[in-house]
Amino acid sequence: MTDLSVEIGGVRLANPVMPASGTFSEEMEKVIDLNRLGAFVTKTITREIRAGNPLPRVAETRSGMLNSIGIPSKGVASFIKETMSRYADYRPPLVVSISAPTAEGFASLAEQLTLPGVAAIEANISCPNLEEDGKAFAMTASSTANVVQKLRAATRLPLWVKLTPNTGDVAGVARAAESMGADALVVANTILAMSIDIHTFRPRLGNVMGGLSGPAIKPIVLRQVYQCAQAVGIPIVGCGGIATAEDAVEYLLAGASAVQVGTATFVQPGAMLRIIDGIDRFCESRSLPSVRGLIGAVLNEEADVPDLAWVEPVS
Repeated sequence: MTDLSVEIGGVRLANPVMPASGTFSEEMEKVIDLNRLGAFVTKTITREIRAGNPLPRVAETRSGMLNSIGIPSKGVASFIKETMSRYADYRPPLVVSISAPTAEGFASLAEQLTLPGVAAIEANISCPNLEEDGKAFAMTASSTANVVQKLRAATRLPLWVKLTPNTGDVAGVARAAESMGADALVVANTILAMSIDIHTFRPRLGNVMGGLSGPAIKPIVLRQVYQCAQAVGIPIVGCGGIATAEDAVEYLLAGASAVQVGTATFVQPGAMLRIIDGIDRFCESRSLPSVRGLIGAVLNEEADVPDLAWVEPVS
């Protein structure tokens, strides 16, 4: 049997598959065996109580889904008092996703959630930064460095930093996060997009724009995972359009050490378990004793083909 265990920024996982933040809750225990997951990743937690964005919040697209949920939250106090204990009876480590509108807010929240039972903090810095006119923290290396530096000083827990795919310099942002003490990167969140109902002439989302997820974004985020893996030395968790074991294997080959599954779980609640089993079978078919043999194993040498640079274009 294949050794599926991996280590992500100081957290040991029995296998490299976990849910993406916002696509999983403890109620999934009614549908799947939660102990089979590599880790739990909570819905993103905010300090304040949030109602979320106006309806409608979800719209289907070809090969994907648009969402503009707006991080509804019962607040950090409710999470600590009512939710954390529900994870205590399960084996997978608990990764707590957090969001705040300022760097100081991120730091304060991370400090408050540095508690027994929390294995790591996942800082969702792909959310709007009030100090940068609403741009996501992870849009630039400078704002990323600022927030990660404050987060690192606020918690002793392993710090995973979730990036946005909407930046033009994902490798630079990744390096900034690593330089300020991030233990791992999650690459990435959804891609900003929109859709219009041609019958009503109205946007399909109540907030007009939202995040595109699902198979449509996989080639884009896969490229970003590869770029980040070339740029940093810390582990990367790939997240974007993973619906099958083959998708997960691609991310591992590109340099991810683990993956997060989101939209696929809405389509098939047992998707994560099928992906775990499929990775195991793939490794066995390749006689790999450990899934770690796949990490960063993409072959990118130049192909052995004649140089055609001399060929004149056909007129």
